[in-house]
Amino acid sequence: MRPPARDRRGTGGLETTPDLVITGGKVLCLSRSRAALLDADVAVSGGMITEVGDARSRPCVRGKGAEMIDARGCLVMPGLVNAHSHAAMTLFRGFADDLPLREWLHDRIFPAEARFLEPDTVYWGALLGCLEMIASGTTCIADGYFFQDQTVRAVLKAGLRGLVAQGVIDFPAPGVPEPKENLAVAKRFVERWHGVSDRVIPGIFCHSPVTCGGLTLRGAWRICRDFGVPLQIHLSETLAEAGDVTARTGKRPVHYLDELGIVGPGLIAAHAVHLDDGEMAYLKEKGAAVVHVPESNMKLCSGAARVREMLDMGLTVGLGTDGCASNNNLDLFQEMDTAAKLGKVRSMDPVSMDAETVLRMTVTGGAAVLGMEKEIGAIEAGRRADIIILDLHRPHLHPMYEPASTLVYSADGGDVRDVIVDGRILMRNRAFTFLDPAEIKARVKAAARRIMR
Repeated sequence: MRPPARDRRGTGGLETTPDLVITGGKVLCLSRSRAALLDADVAVSGGMITEVGDARSRPCVRGKGAEMIDARGCLVMPGLVNAHSHAAMTLFRGFADDLPLREWLHDRIFPAEARFLEPDTVYWGALLGCLEMIASGTTCIADGYFFQDQTVRAVLKAGLRGLVAQGVIDFPAPGVPEPKENLAVAKRFVERWHGVSDRVIPGIFCHSPVTCGGLTLRGAWRICRDFGVPLQIHLSETLAEAGDVTARTGKRPVHYLDELGIVGPGLIAAHAVHLDDGEMAYLKEKGAAVVHVPESNMKLCSGAARVREMLDMGLTVGLGTDGCASNNNLDLFQEMDTAAKLGKVRSMDPVSMDAETVLRMTVTGGAAVLGMEKEIGAIEAGRRADIIILDLHRPHLHPMYEPASTLVYSADGGDVRDVIVDGRILMRNRAFTFLDPAEIKARVKAAARRIMR
């Protein structure tokens, strides 16, 4: 439990004495008004950043009893936002590699989910995903899967922040053997968790316009509007999917969704590989958001999304890993490196998708995709204290001329030393404070043995 805040002259009207101070590090604020600071202090009270100050000229007040983190020789920055994940799919890491998407999904993944997913396995698989994401600097996630009550439990236990959505699909699914009940199950999920925690927002995840019919899509959107929560969907992931929708409806996928009335603020479209100019412009006009998932798109040979064009149009774009069945890891540092390099290859322009663009897309862009741009995504007074600290002593991080270039092209998740969410330390010096890695891995190994048999 945090000690009670004590009065002092704060920043931005906050009258508090910090209960946590990060001192001596190089701070990468990623705010619009502030660049990196050398030897900076970051003060936290009650889960909020209350002050950021130069340690030499204007050090933060170090309250009696405040916890101190010495960040000398380290980079302090906002936590990463994984804007599209299926955390519990750690259960299927390496289970169905090197297959075309349709065969991978319909012949391997869907049957395995139907046979082996149950509340207990989803809980432990999601906890393993949380463990992996904390270890690689992710502090906020957008997740969609089945048995999502268990993923909410896992996220809350792990201490992460996120949007957790119940999966909806128009055929029998884990936990929903009768497809006619899919929206009723999703609505009960949202009702159950709405307002329970300020760290977890419940939502709905419609698998795709191919696996969900018009009535299902409209119904899911209506529920999300009633509760003021986002709707996630896979959109135009493959040419075959886009072609199926166009052949069936006579419209491109975005315009089909608009005909159903579900394109607008709160729609989060993952993958979005095969959009034309008109579709991208329409998503921007209507205020929808897109999540780029480059490694999964590459592995399943879905294609390369036109991310540079989306950003140039002003679309809100975040970065996601997808699940471990189609990516194999949840390391957003690796995903950033891939996003930058794939963007250059796609455009044949070495200037395209520069490091700072990709870094901001992952942090501030991810926060905006989830509707949390005023709460997280920067280190400045008044934001939630979702912070990661990277150890700069490692050889591959020397020398560092530009922090963004070092983070995108050189760093990996293993460089993250400390992770803080809502002012709580989830990992310190690479040791987890709330999770037991040995137990989580043992539980998932037991589930994997059942799957192999």
